[in-house]
Amino acid sequence: MNWQDLTVLVTGGTGSFGRKFTEILLEEYRPKKLIIFSRDELKQHDMRQVFADTAGSTVRYFIGDVRDRERLERAFHGVDVVVHAAALKQVPACEYNPIEAIKTNIVGGTNVIEAAIDQGVKKVLALSTDKAVNPVNLYGATKLCAEKLFVQGNAYSGDDGTQFSCVRYGNVVGSRGSVIPLFKKQLVTGKVTVTDPRMTRFWITLDQGVRFVIHCIERMHGGEVFVPKIPSMNILDLAAAIAPGCAVENVGIRPGEKLHEVLLSEDESRDSIELEDMFVVKPLHPWWNDSAWPGGHTPADGYRYASDTNTQWLSVEELKSFADA
Repeated sequence: MNWQDLTVLVTGGTGSFGRKFTEILLEEYRPKKLIIFSRDELKQHDMRQVFADTAGSTVRYFIGDVRDRERLERAFHGVDVVVHAAALKQVPACEYNPIEAIKTNIVGGTNVIEAAIDQGVKKVLALSTDKAVNPVNLYGATKLCAEKLFVQGNAYSGDDGTQFSCVRYGNVVGSRGSVIPLFKKQLVTGKVTVTDPRMTRFWITLDQGVRFVIHCIERMHGGEVFVPKIPSMNILDLAAAIAPGCAVENVGIRPGEKLHEVLLSEDESRDSIELEDMFVVKPLHPWWNDSAWPGGHTPADGYRYASDTNTQWLSVEELKSFADA
């Protein structure tokens, strides 16, 4: 792919991912045009101070909501690549406002698919989450539905139409809602709160997440769910890295929260290809064969990629470097 010939649009572009994606794409890939699509005018104003849309700039800002298909149709006109990052992702907020979560994460995803097909977008990559695997909360359930929609969207676009794929990864350092800002705030009190000392999570930085998304856009054939191989961490190790010497209070696991997260389930692994740096979950009815992913192999029978059984773990020192990244 020659990014300099492409017009790229990112939904939810003023969020943590969108800002880092914009930074890296502009500095290293220099697309013909980069469109920031989001519903918050204040965040767009703030982002405009860093990434200006003045004369000669390749950046453009569109106010809009993924719930509004007509606005998406207009925004997608002439666009080559869409990264769909817009979502309601706070678990408690989704539990309390379930219809709103469904409207944004599921109906909004449907609108993105249909607008992309109608406007002739070449590639669409949607961001998902480990919470979509065996979901126990509404956020995870909506992202599971969204994954199914984007994978099956390829059946509507046909062989020569829009290609749709998904990226699924774990907790992101530096994103809004991360536990790290909470621990930093609690540091001054001398006590941090954890929901369960046994808890483990997959961990990835914003920079790594953005680069993985770009890598997958360049390699996707359509219908894949891409899962990066990333390290795990224990919540107590994270607390020790961010708030060393603080007392730890166990406040109990919250509704809709898991002790451990899974990025690839046993059932999915049967239809997956393992590569050196990631897993590729194939669609149930792929129109390409495994030769499209040379060097890969099927994981062992019953394989499960979970945060508690991961073979790659971060030390306290590595966690500190992650948090400062």
